[in-house]
Amino acid sequence: MTKMRLGVIDYIDSAHYLPGHGKCGRVHGHTYKIEVLVEGEVRENGMVIDFYDLKKGIKETLEEYDHTLLNEIIEFPSSEHLCQHIHSRLLERFGFPLQVRVWEGEGKWCEMDNFSE
Repeated sequence: MTKMRLGVIDYIDSAHYLPGHGKCGRVHGHTYKIEVLVEGEVRENGMVIDFYDLKKGIKETLEEYDHTLLNEIIEFPSSEHLCQHIHSRLLERFGFPLQVRVWEGEGKWCEMDNFSE
């Protein structure tokens, strides 16, 4: 079998504030770029997972965060905690080893993966 990684990029617009943090302690928003990579074996049908199903599942998962105040979902919604939260939701949904990268605007990102587990 051949192991491959598939990637999808999507975007969410969300507001948040970081309690106890100076400037970022005020409500503000970001357009977050979310990159997702899944890893798996290419099956007999020639696919790890159908891109349609992957994109649909990611979009449905990200709807929880889009146009929301993230503090209502995540206690301290730093980029790191948002990344961890999304990773957990997608792992539950797909079961594949995966990587999530969250871009907070241009030039700033964090990522989490479980490829080596």
